[in-house]
Amino acid sequence: MPYVKSHIRRDGARVRAHYRKRRRARGGAARRGRSGGGAGSAAPLLWGVPALVLVVVAVDFVRRHPYWSALLVAVLGLAVAALLFARARQRARQRAEQARQWAEQARRDRLIAVTDAMSGPEFERWFARLLEASGFRQVTVTGGSGDRGADVVAVAPDGRRVVVQCKRQGVRNRVGSAAIQRFAGTCREVHGGQLCVIVTNSFFTAGDGVRLAQQLDIALVDRTALETWALTHTPPPGLFVAR
Repeated sequence: MPYVKSHIRRDGARVRAHYRKRRRARGGAARRGRSGGGAGSAAPLLWGVPALVLVVVAVDFVRRHPYWSALLVAVLGLAVAALLFARARQRARQRAEQARQWAEQARRDRLIAVTDAMSGPEFERWFARLLEASGFRQVTVTGGSGDRGADVVAVAPDGRRVVVQCKRQGVRNRVGSAAIQRFAGTCREVHGGQLCVIVTNSFFTAGDGVRLAQQLDIALVDRTALETWALTHTPPPGLFVAR
């Protein structure tokens, strides 16, 4: 864009002249771009020259010392083979250790006594593993805050949706009718359970609790039944039979 600039001549007269600004930014950027592009294009050349020199040196060494070259290749091959063998052995040991841990876990899972030292979430995961070992599918632990009574959900071998509430507590603390009634109110209406089960490593209160479960169609699995189930991986008779 033109602009006006004035100056005074030697004879005292003021003179006004029009000037136009030069666009330096675009040219500077272009020059910088050209300089940057030159540096970028020179990078492959800087790497290529040393690589070419190494290739020439290696070829010359092989031509002058064929026996030493063969020995060097053999040594490198043996080193690579030893490294691969060591890694394969390490992976095999890891797999063996994992299999041993799984076997130990399976052995412990068959003992009802291990549940006495478990927390509530541990007992839920323990029972979920028992369901999987017994042929149940899509076993999911859902317990936690806001679970509304559903600790484990699964699909039974007969295809029904199973909703389980796990009660891990001391042997002397029995599960009463109040817990059964609360679970009955959410199992089918909230969780869509077709088979509602309460599992405990303890026992249920005799009388009212058992009668209420029968009236509300809630299956009860106490410590005795759970112990047999864990040992045999077979659910209690008549519990998961299609109706």
